[in-house]
Amino acid sequence: MPDDAPHSFDIVILGAGSGGYACALRAVQLGKSVAMIEKAKVGGTCLHEGCIPTKALLHAADVAHVAREGDSIGVHTSFDGVDMVKVNAYKQGVIDRLYKGLQGLVKSGGITVVEGEGKLVDAKTVEVDGQRYTGTNVVLATGSEPRTLGIEIGGRVMTSDQALKLEEVPKRAVIIGGSVIGVEFASVWNSFGAEVTIIEALPTLVPLEDPVLSKGLERAFRKRKIAFKTGVKFTGVEQNDNGAVVTLENGDTIETDVVLVAVGRGPRSAGMGFEEAGITVERGWVPTDERLRTNVDGVYAVGDLVPGLQLAHRGFAHGIFVAEEIAGLNPRPIVDINIPRVTYCEPELASVGLTEAQAKEKHGEVQTVEYNLGGNGKSQILQTAGVVKVVREKDGPIVGVHMLGSRMGEQIGEATLWVGWEAYPDDVAEFIHAHPTQNESLGEAALALAGKPLHSHA
Repeated sequence: MPDDAPHSFDIVILGAGSGGYACALRAVQLGKSVAMIEKAKVGGTCLHEGCIPTKALLHAADVAHVAREGDSIGVHTSFDGVDMVKVNAYKQGVIDRLYKGLQGLVKSGGITVVEGEGKLVDAKTVEVDGQRYTGTNVVLATGSEPRTLGIEIGGRVMTSDQALKLEEVPKRAVIIGGSVIGVEFASVWNSFGAEVTIIEALPTLVPLEDPVLSKGLERAFRKRKIAFKTGVKFTGVEQNDNGAVVTLENGDTIETDVVLVAVGRGPRSAGMGFEEAGITVERGWVPTDERLRTNVDGVYAVGDLVPGLQLAHRGFAHGIFVAEEIAGLNPRPIVDINIPRVTYCEPELASVGLTEAQAKEKHGEVQTVEYNLGGNGKSQILQTAGVVKVVREKDGPIVGVHMLGSRMGEQIGEATLWVGWEAYPDDVAEFIHAHPTQNESLGEAALALAGKPLHSHA
């Protein structure tokens, strides 16, 4: 236990994003005293510049998309444009309500929140504005920030941070990067009426997903007239009075109004004293063991700072794990492959576990089934195309589920249970799925993989 000094705690947490505040809330439940240091706002990137604001924009984009398509089902709707000032006000309202709730939780929990930029002084001490806060344990939860690949950000060239604050819809947009952030913004701007082109250096969009999802998304984007160039790198971005020009390695140029640099996020660790305190830092990341311990005794790292998936819910789970680890509860380690992943463009991508290629590499022979949403009643009502792909070890448990289609992110919960509990297709094929729902598509895929397909051929 710490001494009774005013700035001495059981746990000092550097960063109050998903990983930091989850750790703090769980730790105080377990009777620990906690100081949480944050230079901006409690809630971090996810709440203020990431998950929540982008998904609010995506909902507004859905409304625009539905308004455009109403006539196709006999409902007289029309799309008359977007008032970004009002959209931003709606988005900020969502953030503010969640922020207020989070502040209430933190305050009622008795967590000491320290506003300011913290720096690690040693393995037990964080300094903020000349004040030192010591903890029996220190948790590094400093998160990540947008990568820029050396491109100068400003004016018409932006990262997601600036794109979220735009007060008008660009007429033309080039997005450098075709992974999660890139395809989500492409989806939003296209629905709002922009002409969008994505540049992706790898051979496919969303290159980390199973190829069946990448190909399906590319088909859907072509239908939506979202342009994309894959397997090509950009070589330069220049701004001028009329907009910006993006140059590609093949010599092509694209004129545009804005350029979004969406090439992923990097760890936020520079200048925070980590190395000086003896902590191993590799290319900005802080590596840990499976119990999220750094190489320095008593110091843990969580969330985007730790190499692996960059997901708010991973950070959240990490924070809870570390609080329970410090409290001696010996929790089960967080395994990245069992963490669900959703990309909220239209159509949505949702996956958990191994892709077919990863499963073959790990397990040798595998069995797969692909259930097309063309056979699903609710998907036909929603007029969405897509697929559910399930991967199992040969004669073994399900090791991966990969889904594409409108609203399919809502189905990831059951898929996560299948993979996390190492379920067999025969086991889950017995579950009854409500009709008509998109959830039935999971049941149909499980039936097919169990060798008893109802509406498809095994």
